[in-house]
Amino acid sequence: MKIAFFTDTFYPEINGVARTLKQFTDYLTRENISFKVFAPSTLSSEYLTPYIHRFKSLPFFLYPECRFAFPNPFQMREELIHFAPDIIHVATPFNLGVCGAYYAKKLNIPLVGSYHTDFDYYLQYYDLPNLSKYLWKYMNWFHRPLQKIYVPSSESIGKLRKRGFTNMEVWSRGVDCKLFHPYYDKLVVRKRYQIRKKYLLIYVGRLAPEKDVNTLLEIAKALPPYINENLHWLIVGDGPSRAQLQNAALENMDFTGFLQGKELAEIYSAADLFVFPSPTETFGNVVLESFASGTPVIGANSGGVKCIIQEGVTGRLCPPGNVPQFTKAVIELLYDHSLRSQMGIEGRKYAFEQKWDTIFEKLLKSYSTTIDKENKQELA
Repeated sequence: MKIAFFTDTFYPEINGVARTLKQFTDYLTRENISFKVFAPSTLSSEYLTPYIHRFKSLPFFLYPECRFAFPNPFQMREELIHFAPDIIHVATPFNLGVCGAYYAKKLNIPLVGSYHTDFDYYLQYYDLPNLSKYLWKYMNWFHRPLQKIYVPSSESIGKLRKRGFTNMEVWSRGVDCKLFHPYYDKLVVRKRYQIRKKYLLIYVGRLAPEKDVNTLLEIAKALPPYINENLHWLIVGDGPSRAQLQNAALENMDFTGFLQGKELAEIYSAADLFVFPSPTETFGNVVLESFASGTPVIGANSGGVKCIIQEGVTGRLCPPGNVPQFTKAVIELLYDHSLRSQMGIEGRKYAFEQKWDTIFEKLLKSYSTTIDKENKQELA
């Protein structure tokens, strides 16, 4: 099987789409499965391999991690013909995704795609709700030709089905339980950030309006003094809201910037709780990383997160934006060490079941089914 990916974001960019595609292409490399990625260039140091064709690009205003590329149509067509893919996978609905769909039709190549981001929710956080109906018209137009749409959770399937989407299948996410685990030396993190408080709470993710980081700050401020005097926050991530958050932050909050690898895994492992108020996740990779690290998550009862957190077993689910409910959950879990420990054990157990290789094997089988179905239709 030969696979061509068209995506408006790819490694080394930092977001769920880019990370998932990087995991998948790494798997394909290990399995000696041929692929080609058509992706935008980035300002950061390029990740260059013979399998990736980069195009000049500019950041997309609503979501800068996705970039608007300027492809050379003739060059793209020639490269596709030379590569002769069995299937095209469009991962994003922007410029390169449209190119992938166009050439799939022109060259009679089976076409599938994946839905990663609820841009409809983003519009609300950027004061653009009036664009919602136009966004959905476009999204329906873009996804209609796809023979299969891969979505991160059953929650996404339900939402998209109401919007008229069909031919959907869950493509879940995995986690590296060798990197993310509870057994790091917790004193390393405490010394690194000079943490002397009894409890450590963390947030990991993009610092942007759609993650509802203002609610995170309100939760921190709403905790009673007898809790705050024993509490330290580490805010891990970067984004357009960072400066505003830092200016309004409490004295017991530290901002680490973007972290990855072992340095990030150590923080998950050292934390007592992960507080994640984002209501816009289609999945929530960071929740799975926290579970693998043995750290319970208090998350918003919305989107893909509510499909990962098992209420009262691996964490707590709170109504989106409900500061009193979040603060109540924080206080209850901090003072119930036994429950918190048990949640950590159950979260780690759940994470062990989410193996990337198993997930990718299932996806490849779905690709094969789609290709076979297309071939039969051509022969009929």
